[in-house]
Amino acid sequence: MTLTRRHLITTTLALTALSGCGAVSALNQATTPLDAFELRAPRDLPQAGRMLARSLSVEPPTTSGALDTDRILIKPNAVQSLYLPGVRWSEDAPQMVQTLVLRAFEDTGALSYVGRRPLGGSGDFALISEITDFQAELGPDGDSVATRMRVTARMVRESDAHVLARRSFSATAPAASNSALDIVESFNVVSDRLITDLVRWGLDSIGLRLPAA
Repeated sequence: MTLTRRHLITTTLALTALSGCGAVSALNQATTPLDAFELRAPRDLPQAGRMLARSLSVEPPTTSGALDTDRILIKPNAVQSLYLPGVRWSEDAPQMVQTLVLRAFEDTGALSYVGRRPLGGSGDFALISEITDFQAELGPDGDSVATRMRVTARMVRESDAHVLARRSFSATAPAASNSALDIVESFNVVSDRLITDLVRWGLDSIGLRLPAA
């Protein structure tokens, strides 16, 4: 599936102009299954040289309404938000990012426990984050596409709710084409870069530095 600015705008106009029989047709189309895509966790994070007997809970990221969905967001310009037709993420974007971050921390072997909630009702550290960008963007020519991801993270000590460190992470990458598959692969590139940086920073903020890649 390829996308152009005209295709996206036509899709939007069609959705906003529904009435009568058109609305019934749209409801019927809404039951058509969408192709689902998922992102992979970073594959090149090194193993930690030692394991800390500490636990980390990775909280679900917060985000805006446009991103709090399983639809893949694309912006044809700075003020307009649309969704790629016919495709979706395998789960809502914040939950998917939470899963990727959790797996990345686990894969380093740096901590004795990493989960979505504290072990036994209390834990050592919590990662709190907000997703501010997670979208594809059309270039000025209307055909080229790039993806963008930006996350602000805080590492919090659970015992006294003290913020140990705060940092914003961002990454962008061009898509090889404007097909849905190439756009998703571009999302894989940016999420890999961003989550790798986030995990290194997170472990460093609690006293464990990963070896250089």
